[in-house]
Amino acid sequence: MTGSGTAMDRMLIWLGLGLAGAGLLIAALGAFLGAIGARGGRLLPGDMVISRPGFTFIFPLATSILVSLLLTLIVWTISALRR
Repeated sequence: MTGSGTAMDRMLIWLGLGLAGAGLLIAALGAFLGAIGARGGRLLPGDMVISRPGFTFIFPLATSILVSLLLTLIVWTISALRR
């Protein structure tokens, strides 16, 4: 079978590239947040930490909101550029 492929083939290739890109973005974000955590500091003041003997609970509320806003901005920008 020769040719440029069907529309479904191209869509699956773009879907795969998008998933790979999202995976790389998540990995980079995890490495960045891990490096910041390794230095002993929290990323933002709104992150909650509950420490008890033998137990530590960390809820990165402000960091989650910031990451959500950044991802929304990225997706919005990509969507605007594709029009």
